[in-house]
Amino acid sequence: MRRTRSAALVTAAVLLATAAPPTAAVAQEPAEERSRAVQVERALASYEAMQRYLYADDGSSLYLEHFPRAPEDRTYSFEWPFSQAHVATLDLTGLPGRVGRQLSDDLADREVGQERYWNAEGGTTGLPGYDSYPRAPYGDGGDMFYDDNEWVALADVQEHLATGDPEALERAREIFELVVSGWDDDPTHAAPGGVFWTQAPWSTDRNTVSTMPGAQLGVRLYLITGEQRYLDWALRMVAWTDAHLLAPNGLYWDNIKLDGAVDTRHYSYNQGVPVGVFTLLYQATGERRYLDRARAVAEASYRYFVTEGRLDDHEVFFNSIWFKNLLLFESVAGGTRYRAAMAAYADRQWDEVRAPRTGLFPVDGARTALLDQAAMVQIYATLAWPRGRTAILY
Repeated sequence: MRRTRSAALVTAAVLLATAAPPTAAVAQEPAEERSRAVQVERALASYEAMQRYLYADDGSSLYLEHFPRAPEDRTYSFEWPFSQAHVATLDLTGLPGRVGRQLSDDLADREVGQERYWNAEGGTTGLPGYDSYPRAPYGDGGDMFYDDNEWVALADVQEHLATGDPEALERAREIFELVVSGWDDDPTHAAPGGVFWTQAPWSTDRNTVSTMPGAQLGVRLYLITGEQRYLDWALRMVAWTDAHLLAPNGLYWDNIKLDGAVDTRHYSYNQGVPVGVFTLLYQATGERRYLDRARAVAEASYRYFVTEGRLDDHEVFFNSIWFKNLLLFESVAGGTRYRAAMAAYADRQWDEVRAPRTGLFPVDGARTALLDQAAMVQIYATLAWPRGRTAILY
């Protein structure tokens, strides 16, 4: 069964990554390399726990939402948690040497599972995309969320940049068209513009997290293809978000309603994505002002979440997106401040949240969510990446 094979691969990789060299070699080994070996071990151990306890292992290539399961739980996880397990596996394939290469079969399995959510018939705008729950015969589909689709598209871009896979790029381009179809073009709305969060009729919010990842996807596609349309859309998305969801403290609010009411909460991932967007815009245009904007959001968010002690109040899976975009920024701007903060956070989760018996991260003290486990795999894996590779992170 796949779970058993995955566990065997990971166990072998852990032994490879952590095999003790001679004492003299350890003494000469740079501190950063020793730290990277620790992150590799933790990433793989956390992944093995995810596979052991949260992988469905029934031939579906899908996951459970929580472990242990509750009677009211659905058979499989929703798309957003699945996509983060997909990204976690993708991040693991970027580990140095043959450690990452050993997980290529697992990544192929994630791609099979990802397609269980694909709605080829299209949602309310007539364009295909990923539903929020697996489609028949594994489930009944569900509402389509633009941010759910953007995370998958950004992962596809990351895979394309790492491997040159043309199919991954084509799917990212296809999803970009879905995102653009979610743009609010009704001039009677307050603050017309922005990408809706979902196609579901019960929400008409336009969010930072549905608009700025669209911009990030657009800049990535422009950098790959050179097609001006992608950059134009990205700039349009950034301008709208800055106009309506940028707070006076330099951070981004969450969403705006059709009547103009603003949800003023600051979530960590809503700060991370703009850092990534502005970093990529600097690379796309060469204009220093974009790197300055990335630095300003990075510094403001670091002050808010780390210096002022709010980071642990936010979800692990939001924090992983924030941190990974900070690594993207440092890959261009230099520095180690944000990597050090990410490593300190990773240490704290390992020491204070992780259950040593299972290797799971039961953030609420009882059950482990797939979202949380996958986020910790991502954090440990990308901390283990060579610094130059973090330039392809979303």
